[in-house]
Amino acid sequence: IGVHDIGLNMVRNATGELGFRVLVGGGLGRTPMVGAVIREFIEWRHLLTYLEAIVRVYNRYGRRDNKFKARIKILVKALTPEVYAEKVEAEWAHLKDGPTTLTEQEVERVSRHFVAPPYQSFAGDDADYLRLRGENRGFDNWALRNVQAHKMPGYAAVTLSLKPTAIAPGDITAEQLEAAADLAERFSFGEIRSTHWQNLVLPYVAQRDLFELWQLCREHGFATPNVGLLTDMICCPGGDFCSLANAKSIPIAEAIQRRFDDLDYLHDIGEIELNMSGCMNACGHHHVGHIGILGVDKKGEEFYQVSLGGRSGRNAAIGQILGPSFAADQMPDVIGKLIDVYLENRTDEELFIDTFERIGIQPFKERVYAANN
Repeated sequence: IGVHDIGLNMVRNATGELGFRVLVGGGLGRTPMVGAVIREFIEWRHLLTYLEAIVRVYNRYGRRDNKFKARIKILVKALTPEVYAEKVEAEWAHLKDGPTTLTEQEVERVSRHFVAPPYQSFAGDDADYLRLRGENRGFDNWALRNVQAHKMPGYAAVTLSLKPTAIAPGDITAEQLEAAADLAERFSFGEIRSTHWQNLVLPYVAQRDLFELWQLCREHGFATPNVGLLTDMICCPGGDFCSLANAKSIPIAEAIQRRFDDLDYLHDIGEIELNMSGCMNACGHHHVGHIGILGVDKKGEEFYQVSLGGRSGRNAAIGQILGPSFAADQMPDVIGKLIDVYLENRTDEELFIDTFERIGIQPFKERVYAANN
């Protein structure tokens, strides 16, 4: 929510009432920014009128003379978040309690369209599932990375990884799509979801079915146990498919996949987000990757700029540029050196982003560029 035009964080106030913390002015692309909080709490019933006020202020004061500046984030920066918030409050005074104010009856009407599936009743974790994890290391590795806890006892959410080595991140064949649909019908009440991370999720899988599902995932190429790890990267199509791109992304992704193809090593490195874009439009969200890679054009040749320390969660942050860009054939070694610095400096409980925030960018910069001088 921190890197969008408008971000909404559902919260409860001191009295327990449900509402939203409102951010505006985030965005990536040519001018990456983290949004600013303009209101700490707005009651849920006033959400639509307050959103309308935000858009009305932008519509009135936003830049129409320059398409590169026609974004809420540019206006928020120009006015300052404080002034933008003041103008929103003034506009909202004319809209508050108007016809689009939400009611409990309307929320109830909409909620009836979201019906829970017909869950079976389980007392807790399935005993056979836990036993099979203990007996089969491959199954246990997959369950550790690709199976997420569910709010319903005896169920799990399962990620079908679309990130095996040598396959473009997020790519899937027609045959695999048919197989995924069959798995959804058989194991997840006919429901499957695509994710921001370029994977697929079966949201309602009974734990007792997980071993059979894992075997079928292996058969269809969905079982790579790398969700949340370095090779589970976000990558745009780049110059291979996009006319806007300055550089190719997919070959760089494959080179990094091959460099880090040892699953034991990946698991030792731990959770890390690597995002890659082939141009400044940032479709791969490279600005908010723990490691971000941006393809750039230099006099007709492709080079890659690296940034570190980006975040996309509650504490969203824009990554810091490491330094001069690198040639394509250097990228696997560059990523390898960055990982080495992390492994040498981390404490037992630290992820990559934690170590980076503790030691800063300089140790990474010194290691990478010392070998290139």
